[in-house]
Formats: sequence, structure tokens, C-alpha cells
Amino acid sequence: MDRNLALEFVRVTEAAAIAASKWVGKGEAKKADGAAVDEMRDRFNQIDFSGRVVIGEGSKDEAPELYTGEKVGTGKGPALDLAVDPLECTDSVAYGRYNAIAVIAAGSRGSLLNAPDTYMEKLAAGPKAAKVIRLGAPVKTNIQRAAKALGKKVSDVTVCVMDRERHKDLIAQIRKTGARVRLITDGDVAGGIAPCMPESGIDLLMGIGASAEAVLAGVAVKILGGQLFARFSPMKEAHHQLIKKHGLNDKKVYSVNDLAKGKTLTFTATGIIDGPLLQGVRVTGNTIITHSIVIRGLSGTIRYITTHHHPKMKN
Repeated sequence: MDRNLALEFVRVTEAAAIAASKWVGKGEAKKADGAAVDEMRDRFNQIDFSGRVVIGEGSKDEAPELYTGEKVGTGKGPALDLAVDPLECTDSVAYGRYNAIAVIAAGSRGSLLNAPDTYMEKLAAGPKAAKVIRLGAPVKTNIQRAAKALGKKVSDVTVCVMDRERHKDLIAQIRKTGARVRLITDGDVAGGIAPCMPESGIDLLMGIGASAEAVLAGVAVKILGGQLFARFSPMKEAHHQLIKKHGLNDKKVYSVNDLAKGKTLTFTATGIIDGPLLQGVRVTGNTIITHSIVIRGLSGTIRYITTHHHPKMKN
């Protein structure tokens, strides 16, 4: 993928992050989400490319979400598939909690899993433990294998899990092994990528989260040499039907190579509120400061970009 296009996507996530940041702690989740979506859609439509959202958060009838199947861009230039979340961790922004980002994953046509907005069970690890984990293996086994691969004691392994009632038994199993648990209120995109970042302090991600987040994280994890396994875990019959409609198997375990094919991939995110991946938006006087990351599949490069925005000038 063209480097310039990857940088254009940074401008998209920056705009969405800045828009969402204005709603931090104000208790208005829908307004925060709507502001981020509007900015992301508007910025996409200024870029010369033919984009298609293959996995987002919503359907055409659930505006303002960027819905699965939506076309963005000017229609000129390369044809790309997109996985998007203009505001990952809506409640974190609404209630001023930890960890929120604006995020885009992109690839050539047919490279990203085209899936409905539902739930998936996930297991992620960084490069050192990528080959020893298995979704479906006992929790204890995965933690012990990861500990050995990482050269750690089990008691020093940290597992990231979303703080949900559905994870009560999973958390108990992790604690029984002696491993550490890092609970997050939202945000398993950053949680899934974190094991690939040694400085994050997170070694594994476990639990059930949204399908869009599996693809988004999967792109970055693949480029970084880690592994993310995911299997559909629909919560209701309507979700079963959506999965079937997409021609997908809710029994299959998808690896990063199923979630994202080839090397023509990019992952772009901008922090809204501080998290394990990025710092959030800062406002100092008349300047807005954003912190972003761009990961490119073709080169394997990781770029951290700090941008100083002057609202009265065109960014």
C-alpha cells in the first residue's frame, strides 16, 4: 500500500479522535460516537481511493455508524477493504475512563475477513508465544506454554481480560493458575495488540469481544508477528443467522492469516484517552496534540506520530 495513503489514514483517525475527545466525561456516548463517525466519513471521502467497509459496527439502518458494505473515498485510485472503529471504547469516552482510540485497518480487496457485527472468543499472544497457544486449549495450558515461551514464571504472566460478567469463570481460572489479571472496561483492540508490545506489560489477551475488533487487532498482530485466534461466539439467534448469511462457520477457529491475508495491510490508530497502545488527545492553549501509530505490512515498520494541530489552520 502506498505510504502516502497510509499517512492520509492518519489524518482520518486524528480527526475522529479529536472530535470524540470533546465529549470525554460528559456522559454522552452517542454524541461522542456520532462526532467520531462523521469526521471519519468526511475525511475518508476526501481521499483518492475506492474504499469498502467489510467489517464495521452497525448496519445501514443504524446510522451514524460506518456500516458494513458502505463505500468511502472519491472512487479514484486503489480499491481497498476497510475494517473501522471511529470510536473504540465509546463508554470510556463518555465516562472518562482509561483507553480509547480511533482505528482503521486496510488491505487490498479480499484481504480482510468480511463478517457481521457480532461477538468472537479471542486469544492473542506476541511473537515469542505465537506458536504455542491454541484457542480451545485449557486456560492453564495456554498460560503455562506462554510462560515457558516468554521465559517467565507463571506468576509473572499478565493476562488482559475485559471486565464483563461473562468472563467471571475465565478470570477465576486465570487466577487459579497464579497468573496476573489486567481487567479493562473496554478496548480489546489495544488489548489484543498489547502482547506484541513488550513495554505494555501484557502477555496474553483472553475473552469474548466484538468481531470488528478481532479483525482490527488481527491486522496489527499479524504484521507484528504475533497470533490472534478468534471464533464466533454469537449471543443470540439473530447473530447465528447473520454469520450463516455471510457464509461463515461459527465453529471454525480463525487465525491472523484468516482475519487478514497477504502483506498489503496497514493498521492506523490515534489515541483519544490514554491506554496501553497510545496517549490520548491533549489540549494546550490553542494547540491540540495527537498521538498515532501506523503499522505497514509491506515494510513491517511501526511509526509513532505526534501531531500538533492548530484549529484555525487547515490540517
